[in-house]
Amino acid sequence: MNIIEIIKEGVIEASTSFRSDQFNAYHRALENEDNKNASYFLELLIENAKVASDQKAPLCDDTGIPHVLIEVGEEISLPPNFFENITKGIARGLKELPARPMAVKGNDIERLEQTKGLYHDPSMLVSPSFLVDKIEEDKIKVYLLMLGGGPEIRSRTYRVFHQRDYRKVFEEVVTWLKLEVPMLGCTPCIPAVGIGRTHFEATSLMIKAMVHGNLDKQNEFEEIITNALNSQKIGTMGLGGNTTALGSFVNIGPQRASGVRIVAMRPCCCVEPRRASISLNIDKLSV
Repeated sequence: MNIIEIIKEGVIEASTSFRSDQFNAYHRALENEDNKNASYFLELLIENAKVASDQKAPLCDDTGIPHVLIEVGEEISLPPNFFENITKGIARGLKELPARPMAVKGNDIERLEQTKGLYHDPSMLVSPSFLVDKIEEDKIKVYLLMLGGGPEIRSRTYRVFHQRDYRKVFEEVVTWLKLEVPMLGCTPCIPAVGIGRTHFEATSLMIKAMVHGNLDKQNEFEEIITNALNSQKIGTMGLGGNTTALGSFVNIGPQRASGVRIVAMRPCCCVEPRRASISLNIDKLSV
């Protein structure tokens, strides 16, 4: 199988399938729920995920924007046309899914103002850039994220005065989330947080948090955020209940000698983060 076909299948997998930790988190939430309306919608969300996986249908009508993280071992040589083939694979996956046509036509100003309308072809939605990182393994790993518009509207990247107390940072994050999650609508959510030295770093760390986060394994920082949101009793689809957040993903990077920390926060909706993890065996790939 070639890279284009592998990436195409990854786009479809990310868009149509829950991971095992998502299913586990939903079942835990259902067991812990005593609000009948919330329980009903939790059951619907679980059923929706099963049907989507069986039929290879999108988990949500907002099929999302593709984002790509590539991890490369230091001793690995990338095959010819590697990045171009990933782009082609994403385009094919978007077309076959099919994704919602959301790519805007026109030059810079026309795209901002959306005066030329949209492309009908969903494959025009390809990612304009990739995030690349190094790993110690002698492998190439490609992670595909399909990120929807609702969580993006409720996201934030900003500076926090930390006052040499990590609790100040998380108090600020929780304050943001308490404002944004009630307006998200599609709860239960999974907040993703990156904390770095610059806005680029913080956002990159947040993306890696979505890629590597695991709802079955939560650290103390993730539990702080989850417990704070669940205490709000916003619940599933805003109907009240015990589960506003299924869990949280937090990634803390290197920090600089400064009075501020740069924080990126994204409250992923009830079907997110939609992701696929692909490990490429270079020796068995065809171009």
